[in-house]
Amino acid sequence: MMASAPHGDAPENEVAASPAKRLRTPITEAEIRAEFAHHDGTVARVNNGTFGCCPASVLASRARWQRLFLSQPDAFYFHSLQPGLARSRAAVAAAVGADDASEVSLVDNATTAAAIVMQHVAWSFQEGTFARGDVVLMLHYTFSSVKKSIHAYVARAGATVVEVPLPFPVSSPGAVVAEFRATLALAKAGGRSVRLAVIDYITSMPSILIPVRELVAICREEGVDKVFVDAAHAIGQVPIDVRDIGADFFTSNLHKWFFCPSAVAFLHIRKDDPIASQLHHPVVSSEYGNGLPMESAWIGVRDYSAQLVVPDAIDFMSRFEGGIEGIGRRNHDKVIEMGMMLAEAWGTFLGSPPEMCGSMVMVGLPGCLGIESDDDAMRVREMLRNDFKVEVPIFHNSRSDGQQQEMDKDANGDQVTGYVRISHQVYNVREEYEVLRDAVNKLVLDGFSCSKKKPSEKVLSN
Repeated sequence: MMASAPHGDAPENEVAASPAKRLRTPITEAEIRAEFAHHDGTVARVNNGTFGCCPASVLASRARWQRLFLSQPDAFYFHSLQPGLARSRAAVAAAVGADDASEVSLVDNATTAAAIVMQHVAWSFQEGTFARGDVVLMLHYTFSSVKKSIHAYVARAGATVVEVPLPFPVSSPGAVVAEFRATLALAKAGGRSVRLAVIDYITSMPSILIPVRELVAICREEGVDKVFVDAAHAIGQVPIDVRDIGADFFTSNLHKWFFCPSAVAFLHIRKDDPIASQLHHPVVSSEYGNGLPMESAWIGVRDYSAQLVVPDAIDFMSRFEGGIEGIGRRNHDKVIEMGMMLAEAWGTFLGSPPEMCGSMVMVGLPGCLGIESDDDAMRVREMLRNDFKVEVPIFHNSRSDGQQQEMDKDANGDQVTGYVRISHQVYNVREEYEVLRDAVNKLVLDGFSCSKKKPSEKVLSN
């Protein structure tokens, strides 16, 4: 009997049996614990934002796809792979409000999507469509790998890169809008053209929910040629409607907050945009010239299983009240509750108002810890991991990054230079945040301070 794909073969423009509409018994707390029993139970894992998570049921489906490939690779490539990827593209299209699956390409991660866009922009400079010195605009807190793609591709091709300085801590969405407008005006000074604006939906470090719809609208008003929304953290944290947002390019990771395994993301490009036919995957395959969705779906012998289980991830989310949007709302409420608990215990504050948070929030650390550099932040992070079994990122807020005359102070009058970025996902429990609370309180009680260590004794980050 011939092997078949785990989900059968459904047409590309149709999500097979729409999992969200199936009648399901709501998932129980015990079932949630079972789905994530593979997590190390000795670690307070409040860092879903970095690597995400994948439930056991989705991992089991991934293993079935992998076994299907291993059992008969030729049949898999010629009969199962493309129908399976088509189902995943259709599922993503339905989840983000795209017109249809032809607008969605599956890629490894948001960084890959950024490289595809930046490659195209670089060609526009090299071929003379854009003039040397034209501007590419990005936020100061744009993710480091995306920044590097911007410099590696478009700056090298002749673009002027301009950064929008963002305040942190931030008091309101209006503060972000004001900085964006002011910097855009400077970028256009002297008659320069702004060819591309790169806008994060949720910045990584520090984590801030950006008023992306308003910034995209400003770009349209001000004649910015193209807008790329890097929403690496967005899908699963906040509702997404790509048509409403109106960007030319939109990417988000599916392995951070959408319960897929690493590594899978999507890149959305409107099918009525002429530029869609001009984008190409950097790995040139036999499908080159047949459109980015197909180029991305046939790039050699690789493990496609993470891309094939998107319908299974949606099936898992349908077991929760309200599906993915219900999960996002509950995660938001819980992470704010835990953030406020930590801030009260440490005599500090949140880095942004609740309406500028998704499922992650920045919480100020006591100033006496003396976090004065990125190396200090990494050292404290490693101490929390190794000595207290807590996994959480630490952010160093420098005066230059914050664009502030004075740093905010904690209840003891010390300047707050370090922040934790806590996440909340369905597997998290209050006790994990209490472990973090108590670990930091112990460091303070013991008189620990990064400033007491000599530079040569500090652990350097990778």
